[in-house]
Amino acid sequence: MSKDLINKILITLGFIFLYRLLAYVPVPGVNIDVVKEFFDSNANNALGLVNMFSGNAVERLSIISLGIMPYITASIIMELLAATFPALGKMKKERDGMQKYMQIIRYTTIVITLIQSIGVSMGLNSLTGQSGQSAISIDMDTFVAVSSISMLTGTMLLMWIGEQITQKGIGNGISLIIFAGIVSAIPSAIGGTIDLVNNGQMNFLTVIAIVVIILATVGAIIYVELAERRVPVSYSRKVMMQNQKKRVMNYIPIKLNLAGVIPAIFASAILMFPATVLQGSQNPILVAIADYLSPSSYTFNVFMFLFVVFFAFFYASITFNAKDISENLKKQGGFIPGVRPGGSTAEFLNETASRLTFWGALYLGAISTVPWLVVKAMGVPFYFGGVAVLIVVQVAIDTMRKIEAQQYQSKYETLSAVGL
Repeated sequence: MSKDLINKILITLGFIFLYRLLAYVPVPGVNIDVVKEFFDSNANNALGLVNMFSGNAVERLSIISLGIMPYITASIIMELLAATFPALGKMKKERDGMQKYMQIIRYTTIVITLIQSIGVSMGLNSLTGQSGQSAISIDMDTFVAVSSISMLTGTMLLMWIGEQITQKGIGNGISLIIFAGIVSAIPSAIGGTIDLVNNGQMNFLTVIAIVVIILATVGAIIYVELAERRVPVSYSRKVMMQNQKKRVMNYIPIKLNLAGVIPAIFASAILMFPATVLQGSQNPILVAIADYLSPSSYTFNVFMFLFVVFFAFFYASITFNAKDISENLKKQGGFIPGVRPGGSTAEFLNETASRLTFWGALYLGAISTVPWLVVKAMGVPFYFGGVAVLIVVQVAIDTMRKIEAQQYQSKYETLSAVGL
């Protein structure tokens, strides 16, 4: 392993450690015991899902309670606008324009964070513990101002940490932050399950069944994530002669799941945004809407499936550009046997990618909902969804691939340096 790769891994681990430290910095003026008591009784609804994604930062009412979800929500909005308005899409593709594009996302993140933080702060005003203690220990107006600024600062820090990991570390920073949050909650989930078994609230056979479901879900994710369609490519004899000493790929790999983990993250962010804002409301209509959007409801999982499928198609159309691939292939003197170069090749690749994306989208939707349906049918008294497993496995696979790519790059640079 090269020194450069070791440094990148250490940088990544250092920023993740900083992220976990921030999860223990509470918002000033809040009674943490009352908030913890409230979240323990709401582990099976939207707040439980939000708490899971934040690595239990919400139940401590940390300054990073809102997590990275406001940034993801802002990114979703910008992606949709870029696909709708050509001028914005053009800005995203240009180098200078990309900086402006990212700046707009940051400003949008600030607005979303302020809306969510104010909603959470006002909701805490009516929260009391079993002994009648208030969740807020200072003046309400002061608390809203202080907590909003604190949460905004925390989200901005997470956004900065994510960008630093992407630029200087290994892997996608935003995905790794979510990954770290979910993984950090595993020990407490195991401890809670053991307590349920000891208290007689859960049968030991049920625990074994849950473990089997988790292993089956992990196996299915790994199998599908490694699946790809290899479109054969041929090169002219002239090109082959020119590249005798170079490795020429003779196929185009098209993954079954072109969108990766993004659809599940986007869908979760969209569904958690209104649920988080409405959770503290006392209005009967808003309370009913919040119940419909609870992760333990069938409505939530129907929307989850639909949103995941939609974003799978949407994101795949952005990441896979058949026209650029066909043009590059033509420039390199390559062609797909039986398909004319140029427009016909682009059309063939688009059709192939669309068929794969159809099955990939159904797979993502099923993984995001089916494990919960099975666990709910078993009567398990806590929330378990495939989205968390999907994110953990996909991010782990993606990070390992990037580490391997970095290792291969270091080997090639070493061989080039010695003239081989």
